[in-house]
Amino acid sequence: MDNILSKDVPETVFLASFKTLVNMKLTYYGHSCFLVEVKGKKLLFDPFITYNELAKDIDVNSIEADYILLSHGHADHIADAVSIASRTGATVVASWEIHEWLNKQGITATHPMNTGGKWSFDFGTVKCVVAQHSSGLPDGSYGGNPMGFLCMTDEGNFYYSGDTALTLDMQLIPVWSKLDFSILPLGDNFTMDVEDAVRCADFVQCNRVVGVHYNTFGFIKIDTEAAKQSFAAAGKELFLPPIGASIDL
Repeated sequence: MDNILSKDVPETVFLASFKTLVNMKLTYYGHSCFLVEVKGKKLLFDPFITYNELAKDIDVNSIEADYILLSHGHADHIADAVSIASRTGATVVASWEIHEWLNKQGITATHPMNTGGKWSFDFGTVKCVVAQHSSGLPDGSYGGNPMGFLCMTDEGNFYYSGDTALTLDMQLIPVWSKLDFSILPLGDNFTMDVEDAVRCADFVQCNRVVGVHYNTFGFIKIDTEAAKQSFAAAGKELFLPPIGASIDL
């Protein structure tokens, strides 16, 4: 893939985007789990590997992480969070309620956040944004607000929507950051479908999209070729990497 060129963003933008200097590598682990390497740090999102039959060839114990970001509390997004955080010592970024639940599981390296908030970490700034979904933890307790993450670094900017419906709040993303790529769910039934994901890409003004949350189980099966065609027809590029594959973005 072509390198993304540096971009100048007006100083009036509320959260200034950073210039892209190098590509970021994304590794897909199935469902909505992926890892982004940026500024020498490994950011793992929504780890669900052990219980995903499609990810049976992934050795979860080989995955390293400096940070684990959890969009919400459903099992198909946090099933491996405790084991990976315990083994790696990664800092877990999540809602206050998930932070408290993790502390009870013995994970104390946590950073609680909530919708609308932002924090500067050593790899860049994370802003938590609206996701229209639900959130419950494995023990049945409340998981707090579901969230998306806007990650802004001097190596590039990206948006992970988390599980969500299409919402007009997505139109705020370009106010805060000029994106290099987005990670969006495609599977319908529980989240956006392909057509709404295309509309989301319009809202956030991003033409490079990595699709997640599809084909893992019967409720979210999609036609991947038709999905790629829908994005192409809108002048956008949809990446659907095989499980275990890495791509440069």
